[in-house]
Amino acid sequence: MKDNPTSILKHIHKYVADKMKVVDAGHNMSHVERVLKNAKQINQFEKGDAFLVEAGVLLHDVTDEKLFDKSAAEHELKIFLRQIGVEDKMIDLLLGIINSVSFGSEFDGVNQLTLEQKVVHDADRLDAVGAIGIARAFHYGGSINRQIFDAAVPPKKYRNTQEYRNSTAPTINHFYEKLLLLKDRMETPTGKFLALQRHQYMLGFLNQFYDEMGEVGFSELT
Repeated sequence: MKDNPTSILKHIHKYVADKMKVVDAGHNMSHVERVLKNAKQINQFEKGDAFLVEAGVLLHDVTDEKLFDKSAAEHELKIFLRQIGVEDKMIDLLLGIINSVSFGSEFDGVNQLTLEQKVVHDADRLDAVGAIGIARAFHYGGSINRQIFDAAVPPKKYRNTQEYRNSTAPTINHFYEKLLLLKDRMETPTGKFLALQRHQYMLGFLNQFYDEMGEVGFSELT
């Protein structure tokens, strides 16, 4: 890199902060900062490349197809990174991290992840579980007017990314179709440990929810 890593990260942080001004609260800069905190905590033990982990976290949503036109966003990102002195080899590594994070991408097959990909992957997953994960799930469901719960619409397993993306199921189903699955899909020992308590919190929430609703809850998908 032509500039020092600290300066590069400052440029990236500003770029991401500007991009995230237009996205929903579940993916905005507050989300990015929480994921960064998670990543630093995980990386204290996993010892991945600190620059790649931090830069990967900062950039992990800027080409997300749920938020932006992916092709155009990737093109813009490459131009930006070259302008601030990031070499092409490093750009490829960062894009590899970014493209390994999405839960939807896992339906397309399992790839061998680098240590840095694993750390960023787990840090992002942690923000989708526990109390914050619950808040984000209902915020998103409300934003697109999804039902909260419908006993007649059970959770399902999705066969591919498109089917997962096109789901209109009630928000409670999202716990079984994604959130409760994340504990066992963590890639690092530290991520697995941190996810366990948050997982238990979600189970407690669901038990309380069904008790208040007077409903029998769904079983976890396996």
